[in-house]
Amino acid sequence: MKAAVTINSRGVITLPAALRKSLGLKADDQLIAETTPEGLLLRPAVTLPVEIYSPERVREFDAAEAELAGALRRSPAPAKRRRPSAKR
Repeated sequence: MKAAVTINSRGVITLPAALRKSLGLKADDQLIAETTPEGLLLRPAVTLPVEIYSPERVREFDAAEAELAGALRRSPAPAKRRRPSAKR
């Protein structure tokens, strides 16, 4: 799909609704703009949320890991399965 776009005086580009819909773009999505030999390429940017852990949250993680380690120590080891022998 091709569409004409206009850049305003602040450098803002508005993508037509049909183009945004066909690409699955919505408000606040981020795009990467790069130059190519053919011109300008816009493509969706992959963004991942980042969580900064407070000391309290780190203590919660530590407590959960300690609880899991204790549960694993208490559970019996699973029996090893023997491979069936090949019949000739």
